[in-house]
Amino acid sequence: MNPPPEPATPDAEKTPVPAAAPVSQTAPVPQTVPVPDTAAAETTAPAAATPRRVTLRSDLRASWLDGLVALVVTAAVFVILFVRIKAETSSTLTVMPFMADTGEFWMYYLSQAFGWSALLWAWGTVIIGLLLSGPRPARLPLSGPRLERLHRTTSLNTIALIVAHALLFAAELIYQDTDAWPSRVGSAVLETFIPGGYNSGTGVWAMPIGQAALYLAVPLGLLFYVRHRIGPKTWRVLHRFVLVVYVLSVWHTLLYGTNVWYDGAFRNTVWLLQLPIAALFLLRLLRPARRSERLASPGEHRGSRAGWSLRLTGRVAAVAVIGVLVAVIASGRDGGRTVPPEDTSSTHVHDD
Repeated sequence: MNPPPEPATPDAEKTPVPAAAPVSQTAPVPQTVPVPDTAAAETTAPAAATPRRVTLRSDLRASWLDGLVALVVTAAVFVILFVRIKAETSSTLTVMPFMADTGEFWMYYLSQAFGWSALLWAWGTVIIGLLLSGPRPARLPLSGPRLERLHRTTSLNTIALIVAHALLFAAELIYQDTDAWPSRVGSAVLETFIPGGYNSGTGVWAMPIGQAALYLAVPLGLLFYVRHRIGPKTWRVLHRFVLVVYVLSVWHTLLYGTNVWYDGAFRNTVWLLQLPIAALFLLRLLRPARRSERLASPGEHRGSRAGWSLRLTGRVAAVAVIGVLVAVIASGRDGGRTVPPEDTSSTHVHDD
């Protein structure tokens, strides 16, 4: 749409209108009608504000502060893990006593630190996403657009932290291997990135779960930037699987995290952190932002009966999940492993 023309000049006001021009015997002289200077109008008239399309490059530039905080948190977690190993209070030493040598296995602990910060950042981005897609609290420290940008930057940094966790795990395998370099790298890539390549103990299940979280997180996190190509409806459907990535990440941690290997305070804390996500998810289902996603009574529902039943099942399942979480947190037991007696040590070899 072109901008409005500039106000007419005094000379233009005196220009006769063709319909009212007097009849003359002589040839009419063409009247010169002033043409608005569109170039000048574009610079002087206020243009309509058109929202810029969010790009990956702009979000990467905006994610530096969030990424810096993530690195600081990772460093703090690494120090905590290191101190607990030195003090012999970590359950990692019960699982793998030989890892008391922090100078030899520091890369493993750094990989763990990145894994924990990745889980924490994933937790934060899911919380923000549920706040954006459901009913928001009356007071939030950030406006809607800033909250949306924070959601995107935390998502990007979550991907970076997950990748760093996996790469450091592979680097640790390469460092500990004594074979030739091609064999080292090949084995590390197989065990770290190929489902089924890791065949030791609990890792038979835990590693493919973690790999699935990695391979889903990367495309799902980046699809936002091509949603104009795939369509917003398709993007919204795919974006819902981000919650599946988070569930896989928590499952991987509970199965294979040596810091939460046994029932206790640390493992219970992981379960406790899932309670606000489950509550927000239930609230998101009960009071969705989109009217089309609301659950009407069976008689008023306009869609298919199967769709109505599926939405009702989702709400019932969310309530059941909250009940399970409360039971696990209250009891301190999730059916996992119990700490062995103090006078014995575990002989389990856990190559993580």
